[in-house]
Amino acid sequence: MRHPPLVETHTPGPGTHERILRAAGCPSLVPYQIAHVGLAEAVEPYTMVRTDLPGSYFLACFRGEGRIWLDGRWQRCRAGQACLSPAHVLCAFHAVPGHRWDFVWVRYEASAGRGPLGAASAPILAGFPSEVFRHAVEGLMAEQAGEGRLAALHHWVELVQGYISRFAQPWHIDDRLSQLWEAVAAKPAHAWTLTELARRAHCSGEHLRRLCRRQLGRSPMQQVTYLRIRHGAGLLAETDLKLEVIAERVGYANPFVFSNTFKRWTGWRPSLYRDRQREVEPYPGPASMG
Repeated sequence: MRHPPLVETHTPGPGTHERILRAAGCPSLVPYQIAHVGLAEAVEPYTMVRTDLPGSYFLACFRGEGRIWLDGRWQRCRAGQACLSPAHVLCAFHAVPGHRWDFVWVRYEASAGRGPLGAASAPILAGFPSEVFRHAVEGLMAEQAGEGRLAALHHWVELVQGYISRFAQPWHIDDRLSQLWEAVAAKPAHAWTLTELARRAHCSGEHLRRLCRRQLGRSPMQQVTYLRIRHGAGLLAETDLKLEVIAERVGYANPFVFSNTFKRWTGWRPSLYRDRQREVEPYPGPASMG
């Protein structure tokens, strides 16, 4: 299948229909740092590529299928699945020939990358009650278009946020996985293997694979790569360490391998990512958020 180039674009196409509710028109979204929510009925040539989306982005498919860019590769997104991309990573998706793709999305403000979804695991693709979630978003839109009662709007937004928050931290329902990924995140330079990961999680390697696929949409070793890249991104943004030092600290003996992996997962070369992060204004503390 031919995929669109990964350059900044938004092409709805004449057959695509979108409904969007923005924070400017619905102040109840503001406390949750939600920029806007939307519903789309997309068909080819619908394409969206954002090379540096400032806030987290959540998408849930409730009918048909499309393609999304996650973990450095194109993947299918089907009905009953959702994905979450954190801030400042390449975010891309498109409709495919012969398929209608209906989905709901929620985009967060730039500051939300360290706010309500700051502890989110990664760009993840996993099962999700998309149809129920669609009804929650439609209920929010209907209330806003109707009487617009503040109490009712608050409850609808709280419901939408609750579903996303639960999706964002799926391993919290299983202490074994929570402790496992905390251990990996604490020692990203360690030479992790599937055998050791499974031993720490007190299960077989195959069972760990199934758990990770169901909860994260990726394999255990891909999750290790994500945690290494996340730690490397933090070092790039917050320190002046050389690339060779950062690569070694996150488990890469070869800085070129680290650079190529970082580019594939985030859409940025490490040097450009560092420059871009230092252009971003510091995250405002809770007292300064309105």
